[in-house]
Amino acid sequence: MKSLFLSLVAVLALTPLTRADDATVKLSKVHMCCDKCVNGAAKAVSKVDGVTITSDKTARTIVLTASDTTTLQKAVDALVKAGFFGESSDASIKVSTDTGAKGEKVSTLKVEGVHLCCPSCVKAVDKAVKSVPGVTGDTAAKGVEVFEVTGDFKDTDVLEALKKAGLLGKAGS
Repeated sequence: MKSLFLSLVAVLALTPLTRADDATVKLSKVHMCCDKCVNGAAKAVSKVDGVTITSDKTARTIVLTASDTTTLQKAVDALVKAGFFGESSDASIKVSTDTGAKGEKVSTLKVEGVHLCCPSCVKAVDKAVKSVPGVTGDTAAKGVEVFEVTGDFKDTDVLEALKKAGLLGKAGS
């Protein structure tokens, strides 16, 4: 009986945690500067049942696995809602690019929903928005849900710069 139990334990230990028919998507170029970013992504995805997440800070990737693509899409949507952005390895899993920007020249822009868990996130936002011609400043700070960008610039340019940095924000009112 003991050998049967040990055999069963050995088989279970060698069985992969994912099934062959599970769906997987890899998001690349995601802002992942610290463990708080990794935990923030995991927290966002935890709201979707049946998804596992593996984040790699160095590679700036998130790998999601679920039993089907519908569940994967919900997990990606949860990441976007949490202010993360990346490129999907699966064309059927869409990363929303909707920012609410109108393509207009503005002097101030309120930006909502960007992931800002630590000073490094703030530096990434600051670097991204200040790369846009005409931006003179921003009020991004750790933990804020809304910040303001000032200068004379096109609203879409600021939000595109954030996406290139692996973050997503929405134009606020």
